[in-house]
Amino acid sequence: MNPNLDRLHPYPFEKLTKLKAGIATPEHLTPISLGIGEPKHPSPGFVKQVISDNLDKLANYPTTKGTDELREVIAQWATRRFHLKPGSLSPADNIVPVNGTREGIFSLVQAVVATSDNATVVSPNPFYQVYEGAALLAGATPVYLPCDASNSFIPDFDRVPENVWKDCQILFLCSPGNPSGSVIPRDTLVKVIALADKHNFIVASDECYSELYPDENNPPEGLLQACAAIGRHDFSRCIVFHSLSKRSNLPGLRSGFVAGDSGILKGYLKYRTYHGCAMPIHNQLASIAAWQDEDHVKENRAAYRSKFEAVIPILREVMDVDFPDAGFYLWPLTPMDDETFARELSAQQNVHVLPGRYLSRAVDGYNPGENRVRMALVAPLEECVEAAKRIVEFVKASKA
Repeated sequence: MNPNLDRLHPYPFEKLTKLKAGIATPEHLTPISLGIGEPKHPSPGFVKQVISDNLDKLANYPTTKGTDELREVIAQWATRRFHLKPGSLSPADNIVPVNGTREGIFSLVQAVVATSDNATVVSPNPFYQVYEGAALLAGATPVYLPCDASNSFIPDFDRVPENVWKDCQILFLCSPGNPSGSVIPRDTLVKVIALADKHNFIVASDECYSELYPDENNPPEGLLQACAAIGRHDFSRCIVFHSLSKRSNLPGLRSGFVAGDSGILKGYLKYRTYHGCAMPIHNQLASIAAWQDEDHVKENRAAYRSKFEAVIPILREVMDVDFPDAGFYLWPLTPMDDETFARELSAQQNVHVLPGRYLSRAVDGYNPGENRVRMALVAPLEECVEAAKRIVEFVKASKA
């Protein structure tokens, strides 16, 4: 077996299952899960219809690169959404369809990391666990940059030692952030691009929450948008990941794309031809329909906006919690340690959240996720409101 498998940490939800082993939840209370970031809004009916209408495509092998039409539609969407120079994002050279961002992130790391004793992959902390797992299985060492309230949950890149950048092969960004929802501003993205040029590493920005934002007139900027703003129309050293999972409530479609530096993507596509992960044709056709429609995405944002506006005022009675810049998570401080909070909330109120420490790593004795929990407002509005009321009841009881 690959010895690097022994370096992998259990996934956060494995830890959560172990934490709650043996507890008895109150049977008179309906369970409400705020722990897993799985969208629960209805998938668009027109997307499902496209799949149904094209099941005969199951008889055809898909190509690794995807259809010309899918890549063209993605290029049009990204160019429009991120104000790119027309024609700069070539469907042939700057886009690769993937089966969701997790698969894309993992496979990109395997393709680009040059294994050596000092190879590192730099990541925000807390982080999406695939950043770490992909690095470890590629033979690299993860380096974690703390994200807490002192830096608005965005890494302080000015404080990163030069020797970290010297060994860095990939820097992961997550904007809007998971779990904080913080959006990295353009000037910080430009600073990161300059660091990548100086130290010759790849900037890989996970932007799968980019389409969930509160202000219809102020969508979050992305890495390619920052490139365009400084005239970097070849997107050198820059890669972004996007997905239909959150944007379109289609996590089961497993559809997204990687876009950016054509030189990186040329090698990445070569890797993928051996990796064997081409997107099924009927999924590609459904993806085309989803990327071409914005009405369902606006409805999706409105639904999340309603939940934040209803839930946060309730929770503020007992917790330090605020509206995120984007995304569908809350990242509040807890009045007790985060594991105790999550376990006892399940035991007493049948509401389920994820301890923040499970999304982070302790470095020099400090874990920036401790004493926070991640709450995913994915349940229906009524359930989210009910969960908030139960949390208030739980916190008040714990202080009595």
